[in-house]
Amino acid sequence: MTTPSQPRIPPLREDEWTPEQRKVLEYAHRKGGFYNVVGTLARHGEASARLGRMGAHVLGPTSTLPPRDREMLILRTAWLCQSEYEWAQHVQIGRKAGVTDAGIEHCRQGPDSPGCPPFDAVLLRAADELHGQQCISDATWAALAARYDTLQLMDVVFAVGQYTLIAMALKSFGTPLDEGLEGF
Repeated sequence: MTTPSQPRIPPLREDEWTPEQRKVLEYAHRKGGFYNVVGTLARHGEASARLGRMGAHVLGPTSTLPPRDREMLILRTAWLCQSEYEWAQHVQIGRKAGVTDAGIEHCRQGPDSPGCPPFDAVLLRAADELHGQQCISDATWAALAARYDTLQLMDVVFAVGQYTLIAMALKSFGTPLDEGLEGF
């Protein structure tokens, strides 16, 4: 599969911000959270705002998933989608959430990788099934349900779905890695 060699939709530069975009982007810029993903998606303000609300749920305090589990799902999704941008960002976020180097390697190799802890394998298998069949199998669902409640089960699907969408967008738009991030 080929990905763009150059940005197709480059991140907005500060001198390009409209007054409406400035209201949204200035805050992120001041807080140090002005990443290329923000600058790229900001070109479509309404869609960006709606995606941002869902992203805030998946990454924020309203998500019912433990942060480490969420990051395992996101990392596996980024790997399956071959989204270098999401992979690079979430390796850092995942480490802060408790994903070890071994866990990161399991996300690369998948649920059957040697030494993968049993529940991590369940999480990775759920991401694989959602990616491949857009549905979690009965066996994987039962394994998730042995630990998770209904809202957590829903948040598994929401996390993988949100990051699949973002991966497709960033890859298609050719969003470049932020400075200091290491890709694949």
